[in-house]
Amino acid sequence: MDKFYATGRRKTSVARVWVTPGGTGQITVNRKTAAEYFDATRIQVINEAFGALKEEQTYDVWATVRGGGVTGQAGALRHGLARALVAANEDNRVDMRKAGLLTRDSRMVERKKYGQPGARKRFQFSKR
Repeated sequence: MDKFYATGRRKTSVARVWVTPGGTGQITVNRKTAAEYFDATRIQVINEAFGALKEEQTYDVWATVRGGGVTGQAGALRHGLARALVAANEDNRVDMRKAGLLTRDSRMVERKKYGQPGARKRFQFSKR
């Protein structure tokens, strides 16, 4: 059986995703089931990649995710899964691109600047 690999990124999270066609639809994340690792909202985010597919084909997904929080990890897994599904079948590229799943979300946390308490927040100003 062929396995297809892809990497997905979001914020500071990195997901390494392997997809096996003709499986049972099981998703394993860091040696746990997706339901054990993520809550229902994050699982919906991950399943967007499968929702973009026109044909119904079952894939087994095995992934390792590192860095960031649960939102970033779910986004990274979705990105990696979309890329792996394109690697498995090049015909999926048009559907994935149309759904916006192949574009890496480049939004990152803005760095803290010197002379102020945060990235944008300023210290309290006193006129007198």
